[in-house]
Amino acid sequence: MYKISRRTTLKGLGLTCLAGCTTSLPTLEQNPWAFAQNIADNTTVPTFPNKEFNLLEFGGKEGSDNTLAFKKAIAACSNAGGGKVVVPAGRFETGAIHLESNVNLHISEGATIAFFTDPKYYLPAVFTRWEGMECMGYSPLIYAYGKTNIAITGKGTLDGQADPTHWWAWKGNKEWGVEGYPSQKESRNQLFAQAEAGDPVSERVYADGHYLRPSFVQPYKCENVLIEDITIINAPFWLLHPTLSQNVTVRGVHLESLGPNSDGCDPESCKNVVIENCFFNTGDDCIAIKSGRNNDGRRLATPTENVIIRNCKMEAGHGGVVIGSEISGGVRNVFAENNVMSSPDLEKGIRIKTNSVRGGLLENIYVRNCTIGEVQQAIVINFQYEEGDAGKFDPTVRNVEIRNLVCQHALQVFNIRGFERAPIQNFRIIDSTFVRGDNPGVIEHTTGLVIDNVQVNGKAFNI
Repeated sequence: MYKISRRTTLKGLGLTCLAGCTTSLPTLEQNPWAFAQNIADNTTVPTFPNKEFNLLEFGGKEGSDNTLAFKKAIAACSNAGGGKVVVPAGRFETGAIHLESNVNLHISEGATIAFFTDPKYYLPAVFTRWEGMECMGYSPLIYAYGKTNIAITGKGTLDGQADPTHWWAWKGNKEWGVEGYPSQKESRNQLFAQAEAGDPVSERVYADGHYLRPSFVQPYKCENVLIEDITIINAPFWLLHPTLSQNVTVRGVHLESLGPNSDGCDPESCKNVVIENCFFNTGDDCIAIKSGRNNDGRRLATPTENVIIRNCKMEAGHGGVVIGSEISGGVRNVFAENNVMSSPDLEKGIRIKTNSVRGGLLENIYVRNCTIGEVQQAIVINFQYEEGDAGKFDPTVRNVEIRNLVCQHALQVFNIRGFERAPIQNFRIIDSTFVRGDNPGVIEHTTGLVIDNVQVNGKAFNI
């Protein structure tokens, strides 16, 4: 039996073994789940001084614009050395909220922070990342840049108030576009072109007069982040989007938004992330691990690494546990266990999506003890996402292991397709059961494939 010491760290965690360490942990290859537990044990969760700053004391009032009240309360808390900004029961409307170091924004049970839908409340532009590309864009609804020890906690609700005629219409496609409303299409194409050309971020200005919807919560280049217990609804765009941050803990949150691109939690180019005991009912991927798109992702060259996803429940969404598609910076060391997902509106269960335009090195993905009820496709690793095989950056996907997966009903069980010239390496599925699979699907262009004790429709499955 392996001993796990909180004072011992592994190569690759970016942590330092403290003086007096005598116990060494197994390597990732020896025991990946001991490695995963060590990530969880060493992901710093922020703590705060025992001081409270009630929003009402800084001018907070129901039925009014509370943007300035939030700013004053957060500044007072930060200037006092940190503590808790308390939002009491009630409904408080506001524009963008910017967190400072050592501040815990605590939304009490019965409290709702409702965000205005007028884009002017999210100006001036801030340094952000939009669909994997850096730009100066509308401020996320809750934003922090370069801060340490920040949190959003409590049993209350964040309401983005997005709907088919507020924010979502900017999607501009056949499903979501509304006649007479602007579309993101032109600005999105311009940003793509600037990112591919390597234009400085200071010249990529996409706020006022553009239509790129902001993320809901984005800690950018932050350390020690906690998001706990809150409910988020009606998001303009991605709900939780930690970016280039370290030590991120998301636990006990309820994420429900069925608009376009309503991804639940998208850690992008982050290190040491724990997502646990959360509920997802989203209009896009429930969890999507990212690391930048195309040239911008390769320019920053910052993978997302050391991610734990456990004890989560997922309903509607394009995918349950997803890696990609903005994955050009790579990903490594992802561990998903004891998650439950099921919905006729859940398109994919476990999914890796990339192509030869996105590229990326994706390695060490471990899944165990997960349950899928109803899904369209159970397991997908496909190099033909969106642009397909149209670039010069073949992805590398290697060392993917799925154990003890039980799926009750999949329209298609497998969609595993690498490139013949760049096959998926060391894909393993072990001790797994697909009770009903309407179509077993396809597994092609792999090396080191292992299928051990897998059943589909009550029969042993083999290639």
